[in-house]
Amino acid sequence: MECLLQYMDEIDDLIGVFGLLSERIRGLVLAMITLFVGVAVAASGALLAVVHPPVGLAICILLFVTLLYRKVTSTSHNGLQSV
Repeated sequence: MECLLQYMDEIDDLIGVFGLLSERIRGLVLAMITLFVGVAVAASGALLAVVHPPVGLAICILLFVTLLYRKVTSTSHNGLQSV
């Protein structure tokens, strides 16, 4: 009976290893997607600035205002509370 429990424990450990590996692979895939999207946005912004400078500047300002708004309205994670 004890041998059966040991085999079941080994199988449980093996399933846990697959879970840890899949989490690591998921993180790597998400990092690659983030990198690809960042490079694509930067390249398209540079191309747009070369082809249509006023439109490129307008989009840049809209993105900046959006990021600034998110930063100002987001909750603080460092323990300080805004008044």
